[in-house]
Amino acid sequence: MTIQLIIDGGADVPQELVNKYNLKIVPLNLHFGDEQYKTGETLDLPLFYEKLKQTDELPRSSAPSPYDFYQACKDIDPDKPILVLALTKGLSSTYESAVMGKDMLLEEEPDRQVIVLNTKTASSGVALLVHEAGRKIDEGYDLKQLSSHMEERIEKTTTLFILQTLENVIKGGRLDKVRGAIAKTLNIKLLMKASDDKGDIEVIEKVRGNKKAFRRFVEQIGEYANNFEDRVISLSHCNSEELGRTVLNDIKSKYNFKDNLFMETGPLISTYAGEGGLVIAFFRD
Repeated sequence: MTIQLIIDGGADVPQELVNKYNLKIVPLNLHFGDEQYKTGETLDLPLFYEKLKQTDELPRSSAPSPYDFYQACKDIDPDKPILVLALTKGLSSTYESAVMGKDMLLEEEPDRQVIVLNTKTASSGVALLVHEAGRKIDEGYDLKQLSSHMEERIEKTTTLFILQTLENVIKGGRLDKVRGAIAKTLNIKLLMKASDDKGDIEVIEKVRGNKKAFRRFVEQIGEYANNFEDRVISLSHCNSEELGRTVLNDIKSKYNFKDNLFMETGPLISTYAGEGGLVIAFFRD
């Protein structure tokens, strides 16, 4: 490809897209006690779930260092422009690290072409943006054109989340144990969304019961977009392929999306979503 795409460990992208666009992935860090792992490198999903079962506390996450991004960019052919699609600033300092890494490289090699974008999304949302960026690169966009187009697409991206279990948000301190116990007793499911301005995650609905919650999850798509014929739906699941495919089939039967992307969430997103969590992303009107 004429432009190198770089993403990070907050993205969940199907392997076929990784291969097709020769993606370079900068891992995030997960800390189980005193042990540190790099997502996708020293920590794959089987090991992640094994270690998760061995602890009552969730692992802590930390962003890649600026040097990690510096080195990732430096390893690319100097004549090849680079676009970095970074995990939303609303969840991580990864974007800031990527910008600092880019600046470190440009101090050494000022003729390099590197642009870093805050995607305002995560998981399958980044996969959707990678798919779009790859299409535009194939159409012959240069780096400036691509960056401008992707900035516009980022502002049109809707990312929705549903949690099957509240265990991880309680463990992670995002929901206190008393409220969490009440919510579990009442079988409350959380519907969440990446906010349009900051890309942080906000609870938009609390729905009682599985069937009603997943019905609302799918219904929401039609509240953000109307025309689907030329659009892609991107869905990631947290260790729940059967559930993910069932919901994806429900979406495809209700809306005539042109294509779909399907993948499993990596260790970072799985830490917060918990098993059975789903993330969908699409471009809104």
